Formats: sequence, C-alpha cells, structure tokens
Amino acid sequence: LSEAERCHKVILLHGGRCLGEGPPPEFSRRMGGRVYLAKAPYLSKRALQLRLLNLPGVLDMTIQGEWVRVITDHPRRRLAGIDNMIVKPAPPRLEDFFVATLVQQSGKKIAAERLALPRKIGVREKHPVIVARNLKRRFGSFYAVKGVSFEVYQGEVFGLLGANGAGKTTTFRMLCGLLPVTEGSASVAGVDLRHAPAKARARIGYMAQKFSLYGHLSVVENLNFFGGVYGLRGRKKTQRIDWALKVFELYPFRDQAALNLPLGYKQRLALACALLHQPEILFLDEPTSGVDPLARREFWLRINILAEQGVTVLVTTHFMEEAEYCDRLVILQTGQVLASGTPEEIRHRARTPENPEPTLEDAFIRLIEARA
Repeated sequence: LSEAERCHKVILLHGGRCLGEGPPPEFSRRMGGRVYLAKAPYLSKRALQLRLLNLPGVLDMTIQGEWVRVITDHPRRRLAGIDNMIVKPAPPRLEDFFVATLVQQSGKKIAAERLALPRKIGVREKHPVIVARNLKRRFGSFYAVKGVSFEVYQGEVFGLLGANGAGKTTTFRMLCGLLPVTEGSASVAGVDLRHAPAKARARIGYMAQKFSLYGHLSVVENLNFFGGVYGLRGRKKTQRIDWALKVFELYPFRDQAALNLPLGYKQRLALACALLHQPEILFLDEPTSGVDPLARREFWLRINILAEQGVTVLVTTHFMEEAEYCDRLVILQTGQVLASGTPEEIRHRARTPENPEPTLEDAFIRLIEARA
C-alpha cells in the first residue's frame, strides 16, 4: 500500500468487491481526525500496543518509531484509559483507510488471542541465548558472511535487516543449524552449533521464508507430522494439535489441503507448526512476505504476545516498518555488519537539519549510500 500511494489512481478490492476508486489522497482525506500517535512513559511500545488493543473504538494499532500509530472508528473518539499516555494527531495514509474499512465491514477488530503457552518461559534475567562471534560462511572462494558478531537476549525480538544478497538469510540458516559454520562460533540456548546442531534445533521453532509445509497434506496432517518430528507423542501431541487449531483459528480448515489455504492461513499454519513443541527461541525468515496488511498486523500481534511471555525471536525482514517491532537489530551489507542498535539509535544516525525525524527506511538508505 505504500507503493500504491505513488499511483495517480487506485482501485481498492477486497472479497471480489470494490471498496473505492480514485486518487490516493482522496482516501487519506476521509480518515481526517481518526489517526493518532500515542506513547506512555512507563510502558514499552509493545506493551502499549497490547493495551490499546482493548480500548473501545480502536480499530488498528501499529508501531511507528517511538510511537504507536492508532486508528479510531470516528473523528470524535478520544483515547483514554491508560495513565500518562501522550497522544497527538498524525497525517492519515491510504493504508489507514484500507485497514479501517476492512475492520469496520467485518465487524471484527484485529485481535490476537493470548497464545497461552503451557510452559511459560518468563524473563528471569537478561542473558544472551543466541551468540554469534566472528561468524563466517564460505561457498567455494566466495564469503557470503564475513565476520558477523552479535548477541540476542532472552525475551527479545531481534531483527536481521539487509537487501537481497546482504547475507542475512545465510547468517540466519547458520544460527538455525541448517548450514555449517565455516569460521567463528555460534551458540543457541547454550548449545555450540559446531558440535551439537541437532541438540540446538530441538530448542527452537523455525518458520521458513517461503511456505515450506506439505501442501498435499491437510492442516491437521501437517500438525500431526511436525508434532512427531518435534518429539511429541500420544496424548501430549493430541493436546498440542488441539491448542494450535483453536488458537490459530484453523478448525474450519482442519481437513483442507495446506496448498489450498489462503496465504494468511498458510502463515498461521506455519507458525502453529513452529510452536507445537513450545520452543524458547523462534526463528522467522521473512515471515510476512506476500501477505496482506491485516494478516501482517495479526502476525506481529501474536509475535509481540510471545515475546511478552519470554520467547526469544530472531527475524529477518526487508519491510522497514516491521523492523520497528524489533527491540534491537543488525543491518547487514555484503556479509558484514553495517550498523546495530535499537531502531531509535539507527534512526538517529540519519538525522539531519533537513530531515530531523528520519524513518528507519531513511536511515537504511543513508547507511547503504555512505558505505558505497
């Protein structure tokens, strides 16, 4: 939808019907007085977003920089009920109209039921659960990764960003134990990947970049298969499958071939399979590529809830707005670390008198151009 903003004219379609037709600014104007930025001094962005979810009249909330961007049901709606919350109006976008219209037409607010992991991880103390030290990966004479180092702490959402060919997927696959490390060291959940990759894989959940489940198996057959792969047996496996079908709202599709699911539901099924064995670390490789804005929002709400329960999340993405959900991130370029830190720290590096409030995309482009 950010690309659609550049068009002279757009036609918005959903469910085979036309929601509207015209220049993008025409749709944005209809959202006047309904879009706000909010923050609370004593709440993290993630915690505030989950609190806003339950306020009356709130249709949508996404993280934008240090703020949470909120869409309400009408212009006179006041945001209240959270102590010391700071609220200011924000300029509306085409995406705001699209999302608000879909939510109001369906009568169902975007929501993510608490995942209720039976074995709650909890964040007892901040300690690294993923450690990369001078990580290198060579293919023949070519180094795809050239000495990458970082740490990911328990309960943290950590992002790997970079353009295609930057080395983020190769780094990701080494940390999953799917690619051997050429040089350097890597450990996950205290397990050295060079010596016991299988032991480390048992402690993680993995969601691939492309839909990688078995398309000709039904939803419940996929869950049953992956439950067995992760070592679940008997009653415990049955309980976990029932949990996945309920929490991810897959019961109506349980006997449908995975290949025929809508893309958003394929994504739900892939995440459900990754969580069946209640992993303490979740690896997500560009998990929302190709899905619609509503499915992307629902997905990130679920990830935020998992992180609040103590699950550590490592994610690769090329969507700059998604990187705002990360507590910290690393930007890779040609197999090396170009920048690291919180989203705010990275944005600060691109601040200029001409652009005092740069977006993460502004910072990303500026860093890449400076390196070039």
